[in-house]
Amino acid sequence: MLSRTASNIFWLARYLERMENLARIIGVAERMAMMPGETEREVETQWESAIIISGCEPLFLESGCAMERDAILDFLVRDPDNPSSLFSSIEAARINGRSVRTVLTMEMWESLNTTWLEFEQRWDAARDTGDIRVFLEWIKERSASFRGAIGGTMVRDQAWRFNQIGTHIERADNTARILDVKYHVLLPEDDGVGGSVDYFQWTTILRAVSALGSYHYIYRDQPQPWKIADLLILRPEMPRSLIYCIGAVQDRLFELQDELVGKTSCTRYAGKLYSELRYADATDIFQGGLHEWLTQFIERNDRLSEEIRNCYMLVPL
Repeated sequence: MLSRTASNIFWLARYLERMENLARIIGVAERMAMMPGETEREVETQWESAIIISGCEPLFLESGCAMERDAILDFLVRDPDNPSSLFSSIEAARINGRSVRTVLTMEMWESLNTTWLEFEQRWDAARDTGDIRVFLEWIKERSASFRGAIGGTMVRDQAWRFNQIGTHIERADNTARILDVKYHVLLPEDDGVGGSVDYFQWTTILRAVSALGSYHYIYRDQPQPWKIADLLILRPEMPRSLIYCIGAVQDRLFELQDELVGKTSCTRYAGKLYSELRYADATDIFQGGLHEWLTQFIERNDRLSEEIRNCYMLVPL
């Protein structure tokens, strides 16, 4: 496969996954901001956390916009100058998809193109009604539609492997960021860890990654911070957990290594990261500081992406 083709497929997958996960981050902020008894400052904090966790804070501050809900929403959803906005992500995904149109199946292209064509209308309707939840659910449904087309129609060749690598690199990054959102939200002074606000925030994070039902199924307990960390970091059966995502990347890299002689450095790094996750312990992670651990993981996940680019000459688009 040409390195340019591999690059297009890799970034197509990353941009679509980024679009879905940014919608989930926005949904966390919206749900937390609607908590009963929230002060105006606390509501602003929820939206500040969305900007921070999405990695868009420096660019947003440069724009000079006020740190308030409507400005942040417009920046994260529709601003074409924000390369990580929902609009920019679907636009970039479509550009990459069009470049490798012959590699995509008809169902994959139609799903991608339909999302692009309907985006403006759906967002305008959400702004008119003031209820963005329907729009965010539509984004997640469109992402699921594309994944379904991949699962049911795409040949399991090198193109599919690069698609899966891009998807899971991006998903690991965003799961870590969504989990980290808890540490960018200030609890009221009279309600600390273990209180009703704390419980609501952790439950909201589980809902953001569609894991609330899975949590209750596995742990048979009320949400506890260390168990949520265990679920989203260390449980290999959880499809959005960090260990599942890195394991999927490692498996696809092993397959590519068998087909493309000499491409081993990125595979070694993925194996090292996977092994550390496999033998990690949630209690130790919390004792050392969950926020610090997640920050380090995001940096290492970025390095894994760079190692893959260096091995296969993938150029970010």
